[in-house]
Amino acid sequence: MNNAIQTEIPSQLFQQAQLLIQQGWATNLQEIINEALRRYLDSHQEILTEMFIQEDVEWGLNDQD
Repeated sequence: MNNAIQTEIPSQLFQQAQLLIQQGWATNLQEIINEALRRYLDSHQEILTEMFIQEDVEWGLNDQD
């Protein structure tokens, strides 16, 4: 399933992306945005995993239910 989003992109980034598309490095803007988001999430995966573990531990130690 795909999700649609609406966002604003600074002009300079948009122009750089358009240049990459014109040069054949990507087929469209969606491809560039998907790849950028994928790389961002991959580079922050360890941080997210650690954060979730810490939250689980705190919940397990402090749960009052």
